[in-house]
Amino acid sequence: MSIFSTLEKTRMPSPNDALPGRTERMPTPAKHYVLGTSLVPPFPAGSEQLLVGMGCFWGVEKLFWKLEGIYTTAVGYAAGLTPNPTYREVCTGRTGHNEVALVVYDPRLLSFESLLRAFWEGHDPTQGMRQGNDAGTQYRSGLYLPTAEKRAIATASRDAYQAKLSAARYGAITTEILEQPELFYAEDYHQQYLAKNPDGYCGIGGTGVTCPIGVLGAG
Repeated sequence: MSIFSTLEKTRMPSPNDALPGRTERMPTPAKHYVLGTSLVPPFPAGSEQLLVGMGCFWGVEKLFWKLEGIYTTAVGYAAGLTPNPTYREVCTGRTGHNEVALVVYDPRLLSFESLLRAFWEGHDPTQGMRQGNDAGTQYRSGLYLPTAEKRAIATASRDAYQAKLSAARYGAITTEILEQPELFYAEDYHQQYLAKNPDGYCGIGGTGVTCPIGVLGAG
């Protein structure tokens, strides 16, 4: 890949430059390959959800489906411009979408703060439009949350983690914390990819700096 094309993929497209997309939704499997739960709404009463962007969504999804208290996870595209994009289109950088994992959880078993800690510690949130060797707008760090209260908690956790990262000589956190946008589910073969392909590429990895929020409960 040329340097020019890499630079282009790390810039958000304008509405005029975005691909047009389509009205048809991507076919989605009925059940989670690992958990056996539903991938699509409606979800159980009392469950809560968020979308997270932490780099390649294969490893991100696996990180969260392993936590105790998770009802289901799925991967898709969010926070962009193109309706119902394909993976190939997202990879061009001309949809503006982030690769995200949907996390649906039982708040009686798993706290929101624990999920935030898993998020911050599971990747390097200071890298801008990339994660490790994966470069492009689709690999940016993002938290997409349904309520203003949760966004405020996430922002406070970001500030607390920034202090820890700065002490460890990391740069500024580039994570976008936004209202939860529409999720466009990714293609069937991306769902629970690392369960179907145990030796597949993961790409997930953190800074080694502990986030001072929540208590992570892993399953």
